Amino acid sequence: MKTTESFDLQKASQILKLLGDKTRLTMMKLLESHDCCVCEFVEIFKMSQPAISQHLRKLRDIELVKEERRGQWIFYSINQEHEVYPLVSSVLNHLPDQGSSIEELEAQGLRICCE
Repeated sequence: MKTTESFDLQKASQILKLLGDKTRLTMMKLLESHDCCVCEFVEIFKMSQPAISQHLRKLRDIELVKEERRGQWIFYSINQEHEVYPLVSSVLNHLPDQGSSIEELEAQGLRICCE
C-alpha cells in the first residue's frame, strides 16, 4: 500500500524503536481509544508512577502523545497531528484491542483515581 505521506528513515526508525517497548506500545494502543492519566496507567500496568511517567515522557518528547490538564489531573492522548501518525496508526491497527483494561478499571471504580 502506497501512502502520500512520507518521512525520513531516521524518524521512522526512532518511532519504531520507541514503540518496540511493550509498555509504550500498549499505552499507545490504549490511548488510541481512551485518554488516560498516569494513575490509570499505574493501575493497568502495576508499575510505579515514576516508571509510567518515564514511558510517557519518552512518548511526549517526540510529540507522539500530548497532555491536557483537566482540573488537577493531566490526561494523555495520541497526537493525531504528528507527521508519523499514519505509521503509528497502521502499527496499532494490527494489535488486539486493549479496551478490557479500561473496562476493568471502571469496574473497580479506578477509572480516574488521581488524588
